[in-house]
Amino acid sequence: MISLSVMALVFGVVFLAELPDKTALAGLVLGTRYRASYVFAGVAAAFALHVALAVAAGSVLTLLPAQILSALTGVLFLGGAAVLLLKKDEDEDEVRKPENQSFAKVAGAGFMLILVAEFGDLTQIMTANLAARYDDPLSVGLGAVLALWAVAGLGIVGGRALMKRVPLKLITKIAAMLMLALGLWSLWEAVTV
Repeated sequence: MISLSVMALVFGVVFLAELPDKTALAGLVLGTRYRASYVFAGVAAAFALHVALAVAAGSVLTLLPAQILSALTGVLFLGGAAVLLLKKDEDEDEVRKPENQSFAKVAGAGFMLILVAEFGDLTQIMTANLAARYDDPLSVGLGAVLALWAVAGLGIVGGRALMKRVPLKLITKIAAMLMLALGLWSLWEAVTV
């Protein structure tokens, strides 16, 4: 059964953490050059694969004793918050233009870009942590993949308008504060269990 509260929490945390990421900007670049639906198909498939891998890793972590698991997820969340707060602004990477506008070429370019850029990324690690913390792989997986797809859609279709209205530094700080709160909560549970 799906927990809407877990799914909503995961969606919010992953959405805010991914929004200022360079892959959202890369999706924006691809979306301005090619048919948006083709780009989204490739990007969405890559994100789905990443979430599946992260949820599987997080599910394995649930085999640890509760106190160790809480301490581990707490430290990882605090590390994620530090990464968000301390990361420097990066220029978007150059995206190679496929030879033509076919579905296979454009979707393949989007898939490969996200597959490589997101492997071991903060949101993938966060998804694994959330899967371990809540021991609800379906709710965590759905929340994470919907958040990543939402960011990809925003980046591809309306990224420029959003970035003019909402400073990325603010979004990054909100995501970091959410991760900080989750990390402290997990550490508190580890100490009080």
